[in-house]
Amino acid sequence: MADFELFRWCTGFEWDEHNSQKNWEKHKVAVRECEQVFFNVPLVVEADPRHSQREPRFYCLGRTDSGRLLFVVFTARGRLIRVISARDMNRKEREVYGSL
Repeated sequence: MADFELFRWCTGFEWDEHNSQKNWEKHKVAVRECEQVFFNVPLVVEADPRHSQREPRFYCLGRTDSGRLLFVVFTARGRLIRVISARDMNRKEREVYGSL
């Protein structure tokens, strides 16, 4: 699926309370920050076949409204985006993102 083709039919987000809490406790990433990444450009989206045994997974590199650079792992369930994990980009990811 092309980068933005995935989002053409998505209508919102589905949140797992455990994942949301884990993202906050481990990385101080709030739910709203994860959602913001999908609406800001540039947004880099790639398939993650290595972690797609049970369902297709993707990761993205993006920016929050406040400029925080995040790495977000997600899947699409029906018409919803389900964030699995989120953290700040590491140095290599920031270099890739910064080269766009």
